[in-house]
Amino acid sequence: MNQKVLSRIDGVMREAVETGSIAGCSAMVVHNGQEEYFGQCGWADREAGRPMTRDAIFRMFSMSKPVTAAAAMILMERGQIDLLDPVSKYLPGFSNPVYCTDAGLKRSDVPVTLKDLLGMTSGIAYSGTENAAQIRMQQLWDEVQLAQNRGDELPTVEFANRMGEVPLAFRPGERWMYGASADVMGAVAEVVSGKRYGDFLREEIFSPLGMEDTGFFVPPQKRDRFCAMYRMTPDGLAPQTGAHLCIQFGYEHDPAFQSGGGGLVSTIDDYAKFAQMLANGGEYGGARILSPRTVRYMTQNQLTPAQRDSIPWDSLRGHGYGNFMRVLLEEGQAPTPGARGEFGWDGWLGTYFCVSPEDGLVLLFMMQKTDTGTVDVTRKFRSLAYAALS
Repeated sequence: MNQKVLSRIDGVMREAVETGSIAGCSAMVVHNGQEEYFGQCGWADREAGRPMTRDAIFRMFSMSKPVTAAAAMILMERGQIDLLDPVSKYLPGFSNPVYCTDAGLKRSDVPVTLKDLLGMTSGIAYSGTENAAQIRMQQLWDEVQLAQNRGDELPTVEFANRMGEVPLAFRPGERWMYGASADVMGAVAEVVSGKRYGDFLREEIFSPLGMEDTGFFVPPQKRDRFCAMYRMTPDGLAPQTGAHLCIQFGYEHDPAFQSGGGGLVSTIDDYAKFAQMLANGGEYGGARILSPRTVRYMTQNQLTPAQRDSIPWDSLRGHGYGNFMRVLLEEGQAPTPGARGEFGWDGWLGTYFCVSPEDGLVLLFMMQKTDTGTVDVTRKFRSLAYAALS
């Protein structure tokens, strides 16, 4: 790769920090299994005067979802689940699904399946105010959060069963909508494996790959590496406190609710091992997590053209979706250069990864700013990484 081009990533990160867009960040480019670039800039904790370090621990939020997809693939290739299984086979709260229509609630004539979960075509909403399903889910999540604040935590499976009693936003399979499907999939994995979800992930993915800093909480001996979290205000960046999506703010103990959709913390090096495992067709460092054919299946678009039309975000133009990840289908429609078949995801705080099988490329970008996802600094980083390909 062209190192002169890659060195320009330093300036992109520095500009984002110096203009106050973000507090700190780190970035990595891996090509054909070899690290070609690593850089960092700014603060892991600005108020404490703690600079960004390579071993900084980040809140992954929605970058937890691809890990949950991998967990589902492990269970699938072992014959423990069938993706056309109804969710109600494992979580009885989904036994009688109803969905919202303009005329009111309607009983669904089809079940929510595991494949619906993985493709975000389930109709399971996140909390919000845009539609009746989100409002009802907001009421549930507010109730669960208030109980957590009192120290009364709802376990993963029980929480998922409660979600099953909330009306769906639409008939399962009708369209795509981002929501709490990965949290439900995590609960299914817990039921099928007979283990707490975090224990299953540690035994099947994290320990084999050497992801020693990845999990659902940050123990005392690692807290000096835990990044602060920030939000943008009219006066600039300010520390963010408080839970989000019923995920504890401090990550100080192993939570009862282990969110498959957003609860993990990790480092850039740890997550790079997971991403490289997918890039390698299911193997990394001598540990095989998935078969090559399963990874190929996992990283395909699974949406119909009509379902793709319901994806609302500009950052996903030209993309499909499958197994909790975006998949690039039309390079010319995407907002940055890329390659057909590229896949990955991002998180609420700006954590980001992608894998381009065609180019042997793995990209990771980490930051900690609310309501971020994939933004300009991430797109500039991508553009430079692709420009550096020889």
